[in-house]
Amino acid sequence: MLRRNRVRQQISIDISGATGVSPVQRVKHWRHASGTHRQRKGKAETVQIGRTMNNQTSCSQANLDQRESKLTMKQTLVILTALLLAPLTTSLYAAATKPNIVVFLVDDMGVMDTSLPFLTDEDGKPKRYPLNDFYRTPNMVRLAKQGIRFNNFYAMSVCSPTRISIMSGQNAARHHATNWINPDRNNRGPAGPPKWNWKGLKKNDVTLPRLLQGAGYRTIHVGKAHFGPRKFAGSEPLNLGFDVNVGGASFGAPGSYYAEQNYGLGTKRNRSAVPHLKKYHGTETFLTEALTIEANARVSDAVKSDKPFYLYMSHYAVHAPFHSDPRFAANYVDSGKPKNAQAFATLIEGMDKSLGDVLDHLEALGVAENTLIFFLGDNGSDAPLGHQHAVACAAPLRGKKGAHYEGGMRVPFIAAWAKTNSKNAHQKQLQIPAGVIQGQQAAVHDLFPTILGITNTASPASHTVDGLRLETLLRGKPDETRDETFLMHYPHAPHRSDYFTCYRRGDWKVIYHYYPSKASEGSNYQLYNLAEDPFESNNLAESKPDRLHLMMQGLIASMEKHDALYPVDKKDGTTPQRPKLP
Repeated sequence: MLRRNRVRQQISIDISGATGVSPVQRVKHWRHASGTHRQRKGKAETVQIGRTMNNQTSCSQANLDQRESKLTMKQTLVILTALLLAPLTTSLYAAATKPNIVVFLVDDMGVMDTSLPFLTDEDGKPKRYPLNDFYRTPNMVRLAKQGIRFNNFYAMSVCSPTRISIMSGQNAARHHATNWINPDRNNRGPAGPPKWNWKGLKKNDVTLPRLLQGAGYRTIHVGKAHFGPRKFAGSEPLNLGFDVNVGGASFGAPGSYYAEQNYGLGTKRNRSAVPHLKKYHGTETFLTEALTIEANARVSDAVKSDKPFYLYMSHYAVHAPFHSDPRFAANYVDSGKPKNAQAFATLIEGMDKSLGDVLDHLEALGVAENTLIFFLGDNGSDAPLGHQHAVACAAPLRGKKGAHYEGGMRVPFIAAWAKTNSKNAHQKQLQIPAGVIQGQQAAVHDLFPTILGITNTASPASHTVDGLRLETLLRGKPDETRDETFLMHYPHAPHRSDYFTCYRRGDWKVIYHYYPSKASEGSNYQLYNLAEDPFESNNLAESKPDRLHLMMQGLIASMEKHDALYPVDKKDGTTPQRPKLP
C-alpha cells in the first residue's frame, strides 16, 4: 500500500500530453499503420476495387480527352488522383478519427487472482505473494508490460452493482442497484431498502453503449450481462444500447461451462443456460473459449464494415460453479490446493488465454494500434481458499467477494493499447507508459466518463455522473484534482457481510455496520489506516475517536450526496436506519 508521496515517486515519469494531429496526418498514419480494411479482406475484394477504380478512370479520362488542349499533364494527374482517392479517403478518415474500445471484464476476479503482482512494497515496486505464484496469467503480464496497472482500483463487493456502474458512470449508492440481481425474485433481504433498484437498467436509461452507438460505434456484448431480472428490459443487452448480444441474459452464474452439457440447457440448471451458443453444444468447447471465438468474429464483422467498435467482453469466468477447464487442469495437480481451488485456477488461466486470443486477433486484423483495452474484475476474489473474513482467499488482503474488507472490493485494473506505436494518432492523444504501477485510487464508475472523453462522445447534461476521468492517471501522472475517496454501500442480507457501508478517504477507511454482529466485532464501527495496516488487522475505532468521528462525517455526507437508500428497522420494516456519528 502506498502513501500519496510514494505514489508521486512511483509515477513521476515525464509523459507528454495530448498533441494535435491534422486530418491529413491521421489518414496518412492510419493507412500506414493499419492498412485499409479493404486490403485486409483478401484478393477478391482487391480485384473488385481495382475494377471500380478502372471504371472511374475510364469515365474520368473520357472527359479529360475532350479538354486535353486546356489541361497540362500535371493538372490531369491531380484530377485523376482526387477522383480515385476521395471516396477511400472519406472512409479511412471516418475510421481513423475514433479509437476502438475493449472492456475486458472478469467475473469474481480479485486483485490477487493472478501471477501479475499488483501490490507493492514500501518503495513502490511490485511485490510477489504466494498466490501470485499459484496462478498463471501470462497474457495479463503481457498487457501490463505495454501499459499501466492500478493497485488501488475499486469495484462494488458484488457483481450487478459494478456492472451497472460501468454502464451508467454512477456509484451504486446512487443508481440503487446495490445487490446482485436475482433473476426471478426481489432479493432485497429482510431489512433491505424496499425501493432498491431490483429491476436494474431500464430501456430508456442512459448507458455507455447507447451513447457510443449514437456516436457511430458498433457496440458488441459478449458473455455475462446481469443488468436486470428475467422478465424486465435489463435482462436483454440489446435493450440497453448494444447492437450485438452473445451470451448475455438475466443471470450471473452459467448453467455449465461444458459444451457437453450444452452450457446448462436441459440440465437441472436449465434456467441459467447460456444462450446463443447452440452450435457448440455437444462439442468439447469450454464456455470461455466459445465466448472468445464469438467475440473475435463480431470484432471482425465491425472491422469489415469500417466502423469503430466497442467490445464489452464480459466472461462468466471465474464465477461458480467451479468447473475445471480441462485445458489447464494438469498445471495445478501438484499445487497442494483443494480440488475446487484448482478448478478456480483453471478458470483464471482460461480467461487469461482468452485475453491473449483477443489481443492476437486484433493484431491479425491490423487494428491493434487503434484499440484501447481496459482489463478489470467486477468484485473481489471468490477463490475457495478459506473463510470469507480471513486473510486467505485474497491473501495478504483480508476478506473476499461480498465482504466489507479490501479483499471484497479491490480488483485488478490494466489499461493499455493493444499494440504500442508512439506515432499512432490515437496513442499520441493518450500516451500510456509501459510497465508502470499507478497508486492513486480509482473505481469502476470512472470508466464511463473516461471512455466518453477518449471517444469524444457527449453524455446528457441531465444524467448525473459520479465517475471521474482517468486520462491523467493513465498517462502515469498524479492527479491532484481527484478526490481520494471511495464509497461502497451494501444495505442487504444475507451475504458474506450484511448491511454495511465502507468509506475510504486517503489512507483511512471506515466501515459502518447498521446491525452489529460477530463479523463487525460487536460494534457499529471499524476503522483502519491502510497505509500502515493494509491488511486490516488492527481496528482503530476505539483508540482513534477523533479520526473515527471525522471519517463518519465523511461517510454520512457522501451517502447524502449520492441520495443513498438505507436498511430499514427490522421491527417495523419501514423506518430507514441512517448511519450515526460515534
